[in-house]
Amino acid sequence: MGMTENLLSTSQWILTLVIFLAILVRAARTIDWQGFRKDNALQHSFFGAAVVLGFVWQLRAGLSPGLAIHVFGITVITLMLGWALAVMAGLLALVITVITGREPLVMFAANGLITVMVPAMVSHGIMLWERRRNFRNFFAYIFFCGFFGAGLAVAAAGIVMCLMLWSSGVYTFDELVHEYLRYLPLFMIPEGFVNGTFVTGLMVFHPDRLTTLDQRRYR
Repeated sequence: MGMTENLLSTSQWILTLVIFLAILVRAARTIDWQGFRKDNALQHSFFGAAVVLGFVWQLRAGLSPGLAIHVFGITVITLMLGWALAVMAGLLALVITVITGREPLVMFAANGLITVMVPAMVSHGIMLWERRRNFRNFFAYIFFCGFFGAGLAVAAAGIVMCLMLWSSGVYTFDELVHEYLRYLPLFMIPEGFVNGTFVTGLMVFHPDRLTTLDQRRYR
């Protein structure tokens, strides 16, 4: 979302860092690193996703600090790799944006939490919900996990970001509504379309790349 320096108070920065590190440790412990090292296809998907996201995130719009708009793309990565590897790929992409000067290093934890971790966990939660519902039509996976999941993921990230900026006193609630929140439904549409389109393409041509897809469930 483009959090810049001096947008968060010291206490917020520390709290964000603690949450960021806790999720990062959880993700690192969840990954089957031995299986990852042996799976060349998964490695290609991981590093390819990180590079693509790193360049896509260079394209953004927005006038006010911290309220930048860009395509996240985390939902499709989560469905491809699982939430833990998606977090790692997203953070690697964030490193690229820091190197290119698009994001400040000091706000790496805040941007990682908002741009990567929140969307990945929301997408993972929706995928688990779809799995528990045990839908038998593969369109349920495409719609709920791809299109719908991506829209909710970006909405959750946007709301978390606005809460952080509002609680820090940088923006009033009215300013956030005027400059960002009232446009949030419009951001959800292209996010859902982009992620849903990629999920559809992968499901048709390379379903094996979607590690969260259980093909045996669908008829």
